[in-house]
Amino acid sequence: MNYPMVICIGTLVCLWASARLGIALRSRKKTEEESERHEYDIVVGATLTLLGLLIGFSFSMAISRYEQRKDYEEEEANAIGTEYLRVDLLSDPVRQKLKAQLVEYLDLRIRRYRAHASHDITELASRTGQLQLQMWNEVQNSTAASHDPILVPVVTGMNDVINRQGYTQAARWNRIPLPAWGLMAAIAVFSNFLIGYGSRTRRSFMLMIVPLAIAVSFLLIADIDSPQGGLVRVAPQNLIALSDSLKAQ
Repeated sequence: MNYPMVICIGTLVCLWASARLGIALRSRKKTEEESERHEYDIVVGATLTLLGLLIGFSFSMAISRYEQRKDYEEEEANAIGTEYLRVDLLSDPVRQKLKAQLVEYLDLRIRRYRAHASHDITELASRTGQLQLQMWNEVQNSTAASHDPILVPVVTGMNDVINRQGYTQAARWNRIPLPAWGLMAAIAVFSNFLIGYGSRTRRSFMLMIVPLAIAVSFLLIADIDSPQGGLVRVAPQNLIALSDSLKAQ
């Protein structure tokens, strides 16, 4: 599901083939009664209406997940920026070390947002986890040795930095369920079969209109729903702005 264009092309081919199959089966029937045509129109209308509702609901689900990923990106940037300021409560050399680690961590998070779904992020994820552990140990050791209540925000800030990364990852995994895609695909195939079965013409151009519209709809939904695979992706603009600000200092 991380390759929307593949979904679009595959959908277009399958729906066109189902319409052609409907035409092939319809050609075997010699006569058609008026009552059968009326019942057929009702079934096609109801099926297309149901498909339209499912596409609309799926699009709404994809948009809500996209907005959630945007919100978490902003919250993650705020958490890192806040912790960078709170680190000033610590004394050197821990303060300088943690600030350098936060800048490196920020660069790793930007790289993660920019990585495509086809890229191998094993090393990137490993380095991010190691850096989180190192920063947490530095904060824990410094505050445990001091016993100063004023250093509590440093601990909670580092906890927020690590938690926000987990929320962001969870949002990436929160996708449109595969059974929902399967249901939409099944109804789309059935609808185009009915359109082909009731068609009074065999011109391929006319039979491509509905499959093309459905394929483009699936393309848009899959593109928005894919965190790292489509064209519509969450840009780490808040993280980049924070990185530029910290490096300027």
